[in-house]
Amino acid sequence: MISEIIHPWEPVRDARSKILILGTIPSPKSRENGFYYGHPQNIFWQTLAGALGKPVPKPDPTSRTAFLLQNRIALWDVLHSCKIDGASDGSIRDPKPNIFRPLIAETQIVAVFTTGKKATWLFNRLCAEEAGMRAIYLPSTSPANRALQAKPSFAEQWSQIASCITRTERV
Repeated sequence: MISEIIHPWEPVRDARSKILILGTIPSPKSRENGFYYGHPQNIFWQTLAGALGKPVPKPDPTSRTAFLLQNRIALWDVLHSCKIDGASDGSIRDPKPNIFRPLIAETQIVAVFTTGKKATWLFNRLCAEEAGMRAIYLPSTSPANRALQAKPSFAEQWSQIASCITRTERV
């Protein structure tokens, strides 16, 4: 069933944030659980912790927010609103992007990473010019992407995040 979704949360960020990670829009399970990547089968938090060589944060918004900020990572989504069937990015219609320039200006963001092909395509098509940066693709951590997640290239692509945190210039 197609629903119109308006993004429910502000971005997680502070002035020290160096990396911005974006999905498309929170899934129904994430909205139900009250935080980004809240589906219990989504491996975002395990993947990010592994890429940084850190322990996985506890599965509550306070712990996950602290984990992001301690590691200088901002988290949000490409879209402010859209029509979508469940959690299927392929069904997205009428996408309205978030505005990124203020977030980038108030942080130290040097790279924007997007989780999944649709998020990358949407950001680069709708937001890159306004943001002044293009997105770097990361493979999706969704349960629908299990075959790709088993390949060595999955972890290699996610490992780019750690090297960008120490950069001073934009990627």
